[in-house]
Amino acid sequence: MTAPAHSALYLCVPFCRTKCSFCNFASGVFSRQQFDGYVTHLERAMAGAESWVRANGADFDPALDSIYLGGGTPSVLAPDQLERLFAAAARNFQVLPRAEVTVEVAPGTLSQEILAVLLRSGVNRVSLGVQSFVDEETRAVGRLHTRATTLDDISRLRAAGITEISVDLIAGLPHQSAESWSRSLDEVIALGVPHVSVYMLEVDDDSRLGRELIAGGTRYHAHHVPDEALTVELYREACRRLNEAGIAQYEISNFARPGHRSRHNLRYWHRLPYLGFGVDAHSMLPAPIPGEPHRAIRLAWPDSIEALLANTAAESTVVSERQAIEETYFLGLRTVEGLELLAIKEEFGIAAVDVYKEHIVALVERGLLEMEDGWLRLTAEGRLFSNDVFAEFLAD
Repeated sequence: MTAPAHSALYLCVPFCRTKCSFCNFASGVFSRQQFDGYVTHLERAMAGAESWVRANGADFDPALDSIYLGGGTPSVLAPDQLERLFAAAARNFQVLPRAEVTVEVAPGTLSQEILAVLLRSGVNRVSLGVQSFVDEETRAVGRLHTRATTLDDISRLRAAGITEISVDLIAGLPHQSAESWSRSLDEVIALGVPHVSVYMLEVDDDSRLGRELIAGGTRYHAHHVPDEALTVELYREACRRLNEAGIAQYEISNFARPGHRSRHNLRYWHRLPYLGFGVDAHSMLPAPIPGEPHRAIRLAWPDSIEALLANTAAESTVVSERQAIEETYFLGLRTVEGLELLAIKEEFGIAAVDVYKEHIVALVERGLLEMEDGWLRLTAEGRLFSNDVFAEFLAD
């Protein structure tokens, strides 16, 4: 952790109206009877946060400058359940006056009652999981909303005074083409939202669509998924169009107008402290000891709701100084600004830079990294092959 900072709070709500075919998160469709027990669990977890943190040997700062409710779809909770989560956060932490408070919302789940809870609870930022403005594409992956639904939700949020709106888009969805992708980009730019996230479809065996693609099958419209080359071009086009429109890229997948970057997500890339509760939620907390000022603790809750509600303990991992250096590189390089090597030397010592000199030179020669005025950053090509770059900064 590069500097003292207040905490942030992440709460995972793993419930959805439907499980999207591309989703590889620990979320799903559950009976509403389970919602209340889960909310109660999160209330208890927040009430015991200080003792839990200290028992794991980490420092606890109750002041929050960011709260983020993700999932899943937090907006599928009953209004009173959602309000209970915010009330528990206010009881057990000190929510700073200018805190960024974000809730993820699936278009079509923003009822008037939920919107009223967001306003009463101090929510000032909403992240909409739109994925596409083309109805054929959203239907193909199991989304229940339409373009018209999304436009209506954005209009109602703005009318209510919530103007910090982020829209998620995915490049590589079934039936997507260069023309249909251009239509989604046209829509998001015309809407004037201050923040956009663009992800390339992940193909792995953690999602139904990913498994079908790997198997070469046709279920879930897998045979209509663009090939990798087209998906890469769609991502490149998004970078070009959004940057030209003044929605500047500031991280591999994130773009924002000036002054509208996600403060919560920046914490992850800058290795600042955060607390997480709920299914598959993580925490990153300072835990310095004599001789190890950069020591930290990462805590991870189980990735199943059954294990969580059975009170399975969070897994604790000590982050050594060597691991802290590695994290500083591969997290910091996600940002467009990159890393200032002098700052790394000042924090960790000159060896933290010297040990990577050969790797850095090789990656610069390959066109994946660039160096300018002492700053190291990914090139546009490097952002496409970021995992290969990051691997060079990990211990063998």
